[in-house]
Amino acid sequence: MSRAGLDKKPREVAAMFDDVARRYDLTNTVLSFGQDRRWRALTRRALDLAPGERVLDLAAGSGVSTEEFARSGAWCVAADFSLGMLGVGRERGGLPLVAADALHLPFADESFDAVTISFGLRNLVDTALGLREMLRVVRPGGRLVVCEFSTPTWTPFRVVYLNYLMRALPAVARAVSSNPDAYVYLAESIREWPDQPALADRISVAGWRDVAWRNLTGGIVALHRARKPLP
Repeated sequence: MSRAGLDKKPREVAAMFDDVARRYDLTNTVLSFGQDRRWRALTRRALDLAPGERVLDLAAGSGVSTEEFARSGAWCVAADFSLGMLGVGRERGGLPLVAADALHLPFADESFDAVTISFGLRNLVDTALGLREMLRVVRPGGRLVVCEFSTPTWTPFRVVYLNYLMRALPAVARAVSSNPDAYVYLAESIREWPDQPALADRISVAGWRDVAWRNLTGGIVALHRARKPLP
């Protein structure tokens, strides 16, 4: 079984997600105590999609998030670099699925009205390049929504949460995941990830404007929103 390191070599990260693909969505629901469904719904609302708009769901995995966004009537494309995850998504049917490297997206400039990435930005070996690629494929005035693990805002809760990440999370993953060692990496990557203001700065430096965020579940997750500048 594969476990990626915090150097986030793309081939290792893709292989790790291939290993966990079959039970990935179930494991996430168990580990988040069902909060993952609420996070997806709130991400859809933050995108503020209109029927017929074109949306890129990056690091979409099996497409469970893409299905949620498509409820708005928008045309949604699920893109991921894990063929194992896309294989699971193919079983759902009805979703456009694209194998894609987030650092070299196979889409023309200004192809989408919005782009979103859920729990995938921190797995990129070059976050800045990934954010610039997302900017490239979105039309001027288009939107970005990043749903990602973040830093709980209440200190006592933050301490409990970090202990859960490093101790309880791998133990729970052993009961439900096909590759529990992968969740050790996931826990470590969450701990190393920047907090809400620091991620907002990264998004702004990449060229996005009007960056703001909303904390979910006490800051365990944050929704960062931004727009591509008009010419």
